[in-house]
Amino acid sequence: MAVFRLDPCGIICILITYSALLYADYVVVVHMVIPSMSDTLWGAFHAVIFNLFLFLLTVSHVRAVFSDPGIVPLPEAHLDFSDMHSGNNKKKLLEKKEGQPAGWTVCLKCETYRPPRAHHCRICQRCIKRMDHHCPWINNCVGEYNQKFFIQFLVYVGISSCYALSLTVGSWIIDPQGTSPRTRHTRVLHTVLLVVECVLFGIFVMAIGCDQISAILSDETLVEQVKKEGPRRHRPKMALLAEVFGKGHPLLWLCPFQPLSGVSSTDANKQFIV
Repeated sequence: MAVFRLDPCGIICILITYSALLYADYVVVVHMVIPSMSDTLWGAFHAVIFNLFLFLLTVSHVRAVFSDPGIVPLPEAHLDFSDMHSGNNKKKLLEKKEGQPAGWTVCLKCETYRPPRAHHCRICQRCIKRMDHHCPWINNCVGEYNQKFFIQFLVYVGISSCYALSLTVGSWIIDPQGTSPRTRHTRVLHTVLLVVECVLFGIFVMAIGCDQISAILSDETLVEQVKKEGPRRHRPKMALLAEVFGKGHPLLWLCPFQPLSGVSSTDANKQFIV
């Protein structure tokens, strides 16, 4: 199920992301690779590889944006939570409901039951399974089904940033003078802007990426860290990673063409939400 949020902040962040990608591609190819490496096969090689990373980055980002992060479906029939709204004890109410799966809780905003580790997003206005956080850069929540695409996006942004920086340094080493003073000044300006962009985005995504991997290995989402709910399970680290990236070979974990993790949120909850 494809989703898209009409959130102004998220839409602006998406536009900034793709504007930065297009600008980086333009500077690397037009002002770095072509002037200094166009007379060798290395120029074509670097241009193709850099654009390949941008393509993988774009695919992973698009999938993170439009993928269902794990939305808990609303019940088809209205459920009566008036007792809870009036202040009665939530645990006692849940114990009265026959067939209630263990560990499930009630969201009073959605007025529905939600599985363990699901939390309500105030921006999406829905509960998300294993919600980590809402990210404006993908205009979506990072949850159980799309976390791997979000991490893939971070990885490819980091690789592209490092690659762009290395091509920039290499182009100035190969061709330090430029064809003319005018083109050299333009190249200097674009170089400064590209370096600033790569450093800012590179450091930003590497910090977030490290937090994401740390959260997976500790089996504790950002929401759970804030609420001090603590890790819930003690499982092997590879098993925790495979739970997010899939059970395929680890070399395929960075492939953004894999299907969504798990099953659809509707199928996962139809045994209870009726």
